[in-house]
Amino acid sequence: MEPLNPSSPSPTPQCDVLIVGAGPTGLMAACELARRGIAVRVLDSAPGPFTGSRGKGLQPRSLEVLDNLGVAGELVSRGRFRLPVRFYAPDGSSTDADLSAGSEPDPASPYARTLLIPQWRVEETLRRHLEGLGAAPEWDRTVTGIVQHPGHAVAGLADGSTVTARYVIGADGGSSTVRRLLGMSFLGTTDEDERMLLGDVRLDGLDRDHWHIFQGSDGTSVALCPLPAQDSFQIQAPVVPGDTSDPTVETFQGIVDALVGPGRVRLHEATWLSRWRLNVRMVDRYREDRVLLAGDAAHVHSPAGGQGMNTGIQDAANLGWKLAAVLHGAPDALLDTYQAERLPVAAAVLGLSSRLMDQDAGAHGAEMDQLLQLGHTYRGGPLAPAADPAAGGPQPGDRAPDAPCHLPDGSPATLFGLRRGGHWTLYGFGCAPRAHPAVRTVEIGADITDTHHHARQAYGADNGDMVLVRPDGHIAVRSRDADAVAAYLDEHLGGAPVPVHA
Repeated sequence: MEPLNPSSPSPTPQCDVLIVGAGPTGLMAACELARRGIAVRVLDSAPGPFTGSRGKGLQPRSLEVLDNLGVAGELVSRGRFRLPVRFYAPDGSSTDADLSAGSEPDPASPYARTLLIPQWRVEETLRRHLEGLGAAPEWDRTVTGIVQHPGHAVAGLADGSTVTARYVIGADGGSSTVRRLLGMSFLGTTDEDERMLLGDVRLDGLDRDHWHIFQGSDGTSVALCPLPAQDSFQIQAPVVPGDTSDPTVETFQGIVDALVGPGRVRLHEATWLSRWRLNVRMVDRYREDRVLLAGDAAHVHSPAGGQGMNTGIQDAANLGWKLAAVLHGAPDALLDTYQAERLPVAAAVLGLSSRLMDQDAGAHGAEMDQLLQLGHTYRGGPLAPAADPAAGGPQPGDRAPDAPCHLPDGSPATLFGLRRGGHWTLYGFGCAPRAHPAVRTVEIGADITDTHHHARQAYGADNGDMVLVRPDGHIAVRSRDADAVAAYLDEHLGGAPVPVHA
């Protein structure tokens, strides 16, 4: 693409934000922006929606941000929280294991286990939600160039057309075209010896009440996981170095026969097959002026622990409200906090998934909180004031917990439900929070009844405490000084309220 003539008038943007990539990350970003009144376009080079499982689990923290979007209930109804893993030894004996043993819902964490659900179902749900917000992905639309200018960026497409937008989000996966067009480094390694065949198949001979893992005496293995609310299994089989087998039904049948026994499990048609190799890479920055990266375009790693799709969804949840706020008049510096908060999380996830890759399934032990992503925090970041050492409970940057409560009419409610919609929320414990145009205020004790004191316990709060919660469900500030809360909002939002269309 040739740069525009700097002396020519700046073109009127055709949209506020162009999102490249219609996977979970791109769709989540589009939903977060569209519900805040931002005009988005979503382009994807694929001919149509992805039809495979690839990622197959939503972690509790992802379910919380999807709950805020209003789609978690639908996803839960199509998924499964409990599926024991049945390990088969070479001698034919078997043992069952619960990979989330000890993780149970409580008032502060209603989603405590990984939800087994195929990636295509997550994308389908987000696409439908986005359509309800007035936007939809455009397929077979390949970006071939990006030129940035003051106030806008121009993307060139393979068909010769262009799209002018105020910002661009690259959410186009590990082989990201957007990242390459910007010349951004993708630091890390590719391990050619760590390869896997995977896909979605229909089969006979196994029950759907277990995730079946067959292990051979020579170290070979095959895993067959029933996917909920459909008749397919995801199949995974590591391949030895030098094996160039194609991912076909016949190849998988041979692997299954060798480990399970000929004729015991019969594979039928496949809906998706792929060959995977281990890449552990990430960018050194998430932003290049008006172009931002999210999801696999910014970080790829081992599939162990089911972190990839989830980290991308949470990238989008973090970026979406910030970019919308800037487009509505907040200081541009707010966008720089996206990298400052999410890059350390990506680095931690890369380390976790690499460690899990070298461990037996279920051997995550003390790292369960990180695996479920409930322990991710932005403490010490640019939007998290220093914690008060005397204060109990979660601190600025931490995840804001849930709690059951009741409305004045006696009907049940939850703090998550009150926050649903993506707005800022200010809780006043036994005090009336000061009104602010960008914030929903909730006086605990008047607007809601703190049933059994769950909210006070979850937040470690006393009368007079105020807790400001960001749109992405992290604590912004906690204080007993209303002026301090107002100053925080003015500093980071510039007094610009952001409409939300829940």
